[in-house]
Amino acid sequence: MTDKPLSGRIACVTGASRGIGKATALALSAAGAHIVAVARTQGGLEALDDAVKAAGGEAATLVPLDIRDGDGLDRLGLAIHERWGRLDVLVANGAILGPISPLGHVVPKEWDQVVAVNLTAQWRLIRSLDPLLQQSDAGRAVFVTSGAATSCKPFWGPYSATKAALDALARTYAAETEQTPIRVNLFNPGPIRTTMRAQAMPGEDPQTLEPPEAPAAAILSMCLPSMTETGRLYDYPARAWKSFQRPA
Repeated sequence: MTDKPLSGRIACVTGASRGIGKATALALSAAGAHIVAVARTQGGLEALDDAVKAAGGEAATLVPLDIRDGDGLDRLGLAIHERWGRLDVLVANGAILGPISPLGHVVPKEWDQVVAVNLTAQWRLIRSLDPLLQQSDAGRAVFVTSGAATSCKPFWGPYSATKAALDALARTYAAETEQTPIRVNLFNPGPIRTTMRAQAMPGEDPQTLEPPEAPAAAILSMCLPSMTETGRLYDYPARAWKSFQRPA
């Protein structure tokens, strides 16, 4: 591995203004990638850009965008196409927790919002950016999922359901691109010191959790041209790959 294994490569990260997304963007930049950073908050994106430049990286391309804006995601794909003609890395990290509530008490508007962010936006990302990943000699896509997709804890219904659907979406995309240079995988970070974790577990001491920089290093390894796995899940708490069974 060279000092800059992603030198000259273009990496798009959603939810890039804080937490795992920000830490991953910084790790990808340190590895030489030019970062296309997508998040809702302009101030958070500017803080990321300052951190990238302070670490000696190339100034990021900042995209203040709510990923529920499907037309905006289409414009993002067009802008990347016009500027670079390809995309080498996609880290689909942007997500929301949604209500922690019995299913029967979830307000339809809140349900629709969680589905829009955690599922529909991820499909729109694929729809917009797949042609660009196809133009890379080593396109890499990492979708950030959760153990909630399979644990199905009480009161976590909207989040669990959308993360389970995301797993199916990413696995389907991996199967469709299996015979191409694109590698598509899922990443489960587990409990990490983030704002979302604090919302979900308000009584938890955040200092007992790993910081976002820890899983970001693992995500970086999944974005390298040397990555050969596809259609699998990397479970960060177990530090292990998990396979999904597909019918013959």
